[in-house]
Amino acid sequence: QLQLVESGGGLVQPGGSLRLSCAASGFSLDYYAIGWIRQAPGKEREGVSCIDVSDRNINYADSVKGRFTISRDNAKNTVTLQMNSLKPEDTAVYYCAAAPGPWGTRCPRLYEYHYWGQGTQVTISS
Repeated sequence: QLQLVESGGGLVQPGGSLRLSCAASGFSLDYYAIGWIRQAPGKEREGVSCIDVSDRNINYADSVKGRFTISRDNAKNTVTLQMNSLKPEDTAVYYCAAAPGPWGTRCPRLYEYHYWGQGTQVTISS
């Protein structure tokens, strides 16, 4: 069964950090672009970051540039999103998704992702 599973969400205070992981089973992430997408209450899903096949291209939304870092560990078949200097507006359910690549300099659009995880809740509050 092809599956993506996110972990690492939780409740942290503003300014804190979280590390989200996306683990794949049933397929190798080597040939996929991986994205992190979030959805805040009452809002549409938005792309946060993506990493292309072979890490050739990495993109971040303007709202998270300089604070979030995406990385891939092919040996573990995982992709990680390190989130620092978290703000209340980062509160959302975070999903990882996979699109067969490569995608060049752009992130796949949401409808171009083939596989999605179930999401992990991130809450930033004092």
